Amino acid sequence: MFSYLLYFSVVLALFVIGDWCGIWTRAKISSIFVVLVCFLLLFLFKIIPADIIDRAGLTVAAKWASPILVFHMGTMINLRQLLDEWRTVVTSIIGMAAAIAGILLTIPLIGREAALVSIPVINGALIATQIMTDAAVAKGLTVAAILPAVVFAVQKFVGTPVVSRAGLLEGRRLLDEFRAKKLEGVTLSASPQSAGAAGEMEVKFWQKHERAYTTNVCLFITVAGSLVSVWLGSLIKLNYSIVALVLSVILCEIGIIPAKVLDRGKASGFITMVVFAAIIPALAKISPANIATLAYYVVIVFAATLIAVFLVVCVLPFWKVMGSRSLAFGVAMCQMLGFPSTYLISNEIALALADTEEEKEYLLGKIMPRFVVAGLSSVTTLSIIVAGIFASIL
Repeated sequence: MFSYLLYFSVVLALFVIGDWCGIWTRAKISSIFVVLVCFLLLFLFKIIPADIIDRAGLTVAAKWASPILVFHMGTMINLRQLLDEWRTVVTSIIGMAAAIAGILLTIPLIGREAALVSIPVINGALIATQIMTDAAVAKGLTVAAILPAVVFAVQKFVGTPVVSRAGLLEGRRLLDEFRAKKLEGVTLSASPQSAGAAGEMEVKFWQKHERAYTTNVCLFITVAGSLVSVWLGSLIKLNYSIVALVLSVILCEIGIIPAKVLDRGKASGFITMVVFAAIIPALAKISPANIATLAYYVVIVFAATLIAVFLVVCVLPFWKVMGSRSLAFGVAMCQMLGFPSTYLISNEIALALADTEEEKEYLLGKIMPRFVVAGLSSVTTLSIIVAGIFASIL
């Protein structure tokens, strides 16, 4: 008992350090990056045991936590909002397809396995990383099992300045237009987001019986849904992540389960931490000898992604879906960020450019819905499907 608690305390202490760094730097330094670097350094210098996650009792927990987290993520998807912002969703899909094509073209440089495990992580975030790490470990691919965690740690450093720059260019364009119209006596307003306003008035089944949806009930629903997803996945030979995502979206949309079900179950933070912990053991296999190889892979993967997305979204006419090259590129690159990074960047852009509260609200109304929906559709939804597909063909 003492041993389990000791190692669990060490693991949580490193997560706390990551959280504090994120808070102190106002998310300029990713908490995820800090946690992974701390673990890597402690593994390299043999300060903590390579099997610390197992000694903390998290190895088994991570196996059942993963489908639970995917099921929960499905309840975060607002289909009405995605339909309202269909142009954003289409541009996100185009950006993801461009990234996939770009990384596949690097196979002669980094190899098939490295390319395949990197693609879903570039398209997504934690759950895609965990799926690809597990798939590579199952195949006995040592370096390929490490690469998803490294790409995951670095992607926000690459994606944040790119999306921020694109957003600033779009913000300046919008602000120039707003001010020019203001001089003509016309006040522009951001397009209203209906988000299915009429549909939101409908009282769903779970709302009618809200008192029955206690913490334990929400946890049971999530676990039961995950169980069914894993069973169906094995039955139809499809990765459980795809099944869990589709099933939870359907059940949430028809009103049987509440949105963000794990939040109501007061367990989303813990489950996310457990799933995150599942990718830590891969870092213990990194040695000074393969750091250079991993760095080379990472540079190639991100360079290929940026070039491919830029060419497809900005040079080819696909940018016309959004009506602006800068906005289209920013939306396409949100696949590297997701919420809340897209929300924070939108706020930073508005604060940096606007001189008045009116200008700020206009910029937020124009940029924030696009960036947030782009991250939601790619990171939360489509990347899980991509990970399920690539894990099966690795």
